[in-house]
Amino acid sequence: MKIKASPIPISAAVLLALLSGCTVGPKYHVPAPAQAPPAAYKEIPQSGDGWQVAQPSDAKLRGNWWEIFGDPELNALEEQVNINNQNVKQYFENYMEARALVREARSEYFPTVTIGPSFNRQRTSANLKNSAGVIGGSTTGGSSGTGSSSVATNTGQESTLWSAPLDISWEPDLWGKIRNYVKEEQAAAQLSAADLENERLTEQASLAEYFFEVRGQDALIKIYNDTVDADKKSLAYTQAQYDTGVGDQISVVEAQNTLQTAQATATNLGVARAQYEHAIAVLIGKNASDFSIPVKPLLTAPPPIPLGMPSELIQRRPDVAAAERTMASANAEIGIGYAAFLPSLTLTADGGFEASTLKHWFDWPSRFWSIGPSFSQTVYDGGLFRAELNQYVAIYNADVASYRQTILTAFQQVEDYLAAVRVYSNQVRQQQAAVQSAEQYVKLETARYDTGIDPYVDVVTAQTTLLTDKQTLATIQVEQMTAAVELIQALGGGWDTSQLPTASQITRKPSKADTTLQK
Repeated sequence: MKIKASPIPISAAVLLALLSGCTVGPKYHVPAPAQAPPAAYKEIPQSGDGWQVAQPSDAKLRGNWWEIFGDPELNALEEQVNINNQNVKQYFENYMEARALVREARSEYFPTVTIGPSFNRQRTSANLKNSAGVIGGSTTGGSSGTGSSSVATNTGQESTLWSAPLDISWEPDLWGKIRNYVKEEQAAAQLSAADLENERLTEQASLAEYFFEVRGQDALIKIYNDTVDADKKSLAYTQAQYDTGVGDQISVVEAQNTLQTAQATATNLGVARAQYEHAIAVLIGKNASDFSIPVKPLLTAPPPIPLGMPSELIQRRPDVAAAERTMASANAEIGIGYAAFLPSLTLTADGGFEASTLKHWFDWPSRFWSIGPSFSQTVYDGGLFRAELNQYVAIYNADVASYRQTILTAFQQVEDYLAAVRVYSNQVRQQQAAVQSAEQYVKLETARYDTGIDPYVDVVTAQTTLLTDKQTLATIQVEQMTAAVELIQALGGGWDTSQLPTASQITRKPSKADTTLQK
């Protein structure tokens, strides 16, 4: 069956397609999660657990989430992460690239116009044969009486051409291919924006964790420094007893060994502290050689953290938003796959001015032009378009599974860190009681040694027990604080999807402020 492409039907078809805005491919809807969000979190601490969540239950973190810890030094460091962290800058530039790709895709809506003024001066060879086999000269055509004719050939001639062509080419978006392409890039740009926020949250949480690790190392160093001071006094006391003949040499040796062990351990703690400090320097974009954190052995219980409702978690996590935008991009790609089966229309127009002399270059008789549409339709591709469409559908289905898995993981992480903070809070209280008992143990054993009832080795055992209990308490307190930070990260920090840029915001040309990484 042949279709004659006359000008009127083509124009009508183009107009109809443009007015109807035909777009092939499935309409996008956000898939439901694999499981409905729970009515409440399972691991919420109960009364008597030593740590409680913020009330009311529907409250949630907003903005600068780290300010909930009430530490000015931490606040100052976090502000620098937002501006100076190189990983955040990398993700920001990836986002700016994605916005540029949206504008690249939108450019396909419009015609391509090119202009190419040119000048050409040429001379033909004088040694060109004409149809009669004569070299050079000019032969006029005519009948020879035998049915043959000669063709005039101008050789050895010079010519000049001044040309100013204007070419216009436009492919109307008959089936929504370009619209789907734009939607795909818009979703990809929003995905990049969500990735940026996820990376920013990751770096902020890492800094808070390292900060509390430094404080934990400072607490451990203080514990060992206090222990060293106490061991020095014990050594002096046992040495004095030995010098007066009251004590024995083995007690002196034991006191010396206890002191030396404590000193060596205190020295070793400096390694971990230095590494955490250097890690913080990298997070805020500074050389480790030029950065230091003052020693401050401070460990407190984490503040009450507002959890919000479980149903809000999907809207609060930037990684979930990124997974959802990945699906939207894949869905638009399916539309592009469907459009490949349909014909494409290209409208072209050429025109301009040509003349042999500059004087007459732009005279009205020097004009030339051509215009016309052309249809293109693939009739056989060996199954390429069908295979590509199947590929796009499979990618979308995989993205749906990834989205649902991301949601399940989000709820798992919240429950994990809720349980961790709750358990650590109980363990801190229990360990504090153990430290108090160990302190009483040392006092009683020291008194028995002073009266000669027990040997000094029993005092060393009591001191070691106290030191171990204090060290364990400090370690648990650090784990409690870092678990609180991880809980906030699992909740999405102070972010939600309302902060995700809209399609129109992503599409417009960035302002100077948009191209600068800001808080």
